[in-house]
Amino acid sequence: MKTNTTDNSGMPSLGVMGTKILIITYYWPPAGGPGVQRWLKFVKYLPDFGIQPIVYIPENPTYPIIDEKLLEEVSNKAIILKHTIFEPYQLASFFSKNKTKKISSGIIPNQKKQSLLDKIFLWIRGNLFIPDARVFWVKPSVAFLEKYIQENNITTIITSGPPHSLHLIGFQLQKKQNVKWFADFRDPWTTIGYHKSLRLSAFAAQKHKKLEHQVLNAADAIIVTSKTTKTEFHALTSKPIAVITNGYDFENVAKEALDTAFSLAHIGSFLSERNPKMLWEVLVELLNEIPDFKTHLELKLIGAVSQEVLETIHQFGLHSYLNNLGYVSHQEAIVQQRKSQVLLLIEIDSEDTKSIIPGKLFEYMVSERPIIAIGPKGSDFAEIITNTNTGVFFDYSEKTKLKSVILGFYNQFLEGKLQSNAVGLQHYSRKNLTNELAKLLTSNA
Repeated sequence: MKTNTTDNSGMPSLGVMGTKILIITYYWPPAGGPGVQRWLKFVKYLPDFGIQPIVYIPENPTYPIIDEKLLEEVSNKAIILKHTIFEPYQLASFFSKNKTKKISSGIIPNQKKQSLLDKIFLWIRGNLFIPDARVFWVKPSVAFLEKYIQENNITTIITSGPPHSLHLIGFQLQKKQNVKWFADFRDPWTTIGYHKSLRLSAFAAQKHKKLEHQVLNAADAIIVTSKTTKTEFHALTSKPIAVITNGYDFENVAKEALDTAFSLAHIGSFLSERNPKMLWEVLVELLNEIPDFKTHLELKLIGAVSQEVLETIHQFGLHSYLNNLGYVSHQEAIVQQRKSQVLLLIEIDSEDTKSIIPGKLFEYMVSERPIIAIGPKGSDFAEIITNTNTGVFFDYSEKTKLKSVILGFYNQFLEGKLQSNAVGLQHYSRKNLTNELAKLLTSNA
């Protein structure tokens, strides 16, 4: 990454470009996982539209996942500001590093299987650190950025959450400075699935709602990733809301031969609540009904997988077909997507998750591999999969249909004809989406 020059104050100085935008985000390389991709890619393409990105990040973060390769993707046209952060996770890791890492990455044990320590950690996380454990970064960040905004004539800022405490930085900077503030929600706030798992007291739950309401009604504009989130937020605010989804980028990876096995690959975090028992039932039925199926099946899991999911796979007798690769670099994940025969996209069966459009969907869509997607009826990502002809969506009541499609894919695999024939993908390219963002930012600047 290019080293940015500094002015006499020791802070990075701005180069010659058009509109200057200050982006406040927590997840940034070397952080791995889906949370980093959105703004890493926006920052990559914003200079193409005359916008100078200035990215403010923590200097000493506690990232649950590290991917050093992503550092190579940071634009050398971006100015990077860093400031120290205190996170309770740094202290909690002394008691249980493994539990702390899982909770900070969203892997929350099934409520029936939570140990006393799990319950204590979740109660502390949900009730003492509101809206989240990065709340201690708010006050020092406001002081740090207030000076930078004044000295560099910044007129527009963006905050990206979660963690939603970063929106509180925007809230305070807007009050102190004459800046336009865009609040970007990669995920919802109080309606996100894991929110209910935090063992919130009535007081804590109410405080979350109050902060959410303040942010939604103070920001000059709001950016969300799905239509459902836009609808939910419209009930809470009259401020303008724009939908800019996540997307795909053109990845420079060598083309490799497809897996020789009939591989069903899930890439990304496999949470306890995403455990698709109807899929395991279908696979067991096919193994019993089709003798050759057991010689071809491979269940490939890439990323953090909850213990409950692994236990269920074992209970169904599918462990001998399991290839659990664990976390791999983003580049290797792309390679695995393109090698696999079928890609699995699983979302929690809940009203609260209809608005969730997993970031990996868009990379799946350009892999030329068919997608099997399972989620709640009415999911926003179902429409995208259908419109782009990249796979088949199933709600949790459609076991018979799921079995039929997997059998159809298997027969195409045996014939060497299994592939995806996508249409209309260009709309979801990262550069095209950044163009939408640039128009939004400059029209409101």
